[in-house]
Amino acid sequence: MYSTQHSTPRHSTPVAEAPPVREPHHVPVAHLVRGGLTEGVHHGSVAVLGADGTVAFQLGDVEAAFYPRSALKPVQAVAMIRAGLPLEGELLSLAAASHSGEEAHLAGARRILEAAGLTEDHLRNVPDLPYDPAVRDMWLREGRPASRLAQNCSGKHAAMLHTCVLNGWSLGDYLDPAHPLQQAVAATVEDLTGQRVARVTVDGCGAPLFAVSLHGLARAVARIASAAPGTPEARVADAMRRHPETASGSRRDVAVLMRAVPGLLAKDGFEGVQVAALPDGRAVAVKIADGADRARVPVAAAALVRAGVNPALLEPFAGEPVFGGGRPVGRVRPVPALAPASLPACA
Repeated sequence: MYSTQHSTPRHSTPVAEAPPVREPHHVPVAHLVRGGLTEGVHHGSVAVLGADGTVAFQLGDVEAAFYPRSALKPVQAVAMIRAGLPLEGELLSLAAASHSGEEAHLAGARRILEAAGLTEDHLRNVPDLPYDPAVRDMWLREGRPASRLAQNCSGKHAAMLHTCVLNGWSLGDYLDPAHPLQQAVAATVEDLTGQRVARVTVDGCGAPLFAVSLHGLARAVARIASAAPGTPEARVADAMRRHPETASGSRRDVAVLMRAVPGLLAKDGFEGVQVAALPDGRAVAVKIADGADRARVPVAAAALVRAGVNPALLEPFAGEPVFGGGRPVGRVRPVPALAPASLPACA
């Protein structure tokens, strides 16, 4: 059971009460338009923070408790660095990754384990096939079984085990919320979001998952992206920005987004979660209520324009086309309340 008595000292950032647990008051954030008619509506919530940390724009419910899923991984990586994890560069990026299961990802996770004197057998994440469809299809053709190393969170789990070895913490129960590692993670979540954790459950990979608000999540990624050089936060941000394909995959939209916008730190999460932040502290956080990836990207792009990013940089992310008879007849696009006039027009 989660305890407020963390194993690491709390930092000086004031921590507010936990966000309210309620059904979020989501609103329309994206339309599926076909032939000029709104065929479908995606609901969700959006938070945009200015460089001063205040909420510059919002849609929906940015204060209700929700699960950030893998968008919380940069925060978890910061916790591990604070606890002494010595990783840098690609391997640190992999520690914060939802990777695609490409060979470079698997090799990196092995390196993290080997540096701690461990093997894949020590991992406690669930076995899975690679996340990238092309890589997964290749595995199936070759008859390769699901494995813990191929599962998209193996870099995080390898780094968690490495952190445990460095601190003399037990390995077999490292996913228990009462374990010193997870208590350290919880303390960092509360420090960077500026609020108490509302709920603790189990994420898809087996690790503890902490409920915060969308506003709190945006604040956390802003603090990581704008941190002073050399701090644990800056080390994580620099690693992910320099190696976005390691933090995701060579064909992933989040990697393309980070390459497109100079200095951007971005992380996606299952169930339609997206965060992104700039070095000056501007940040966005998106939750798509139905978990649809097709809405996550254009809504995040529109939110980044709201945050002041050059719209020309975000044209490729304005929304995937809808096809009819093999030709484009519409598009998924953000609602007018979100997309300012400067966002590229969509069919």
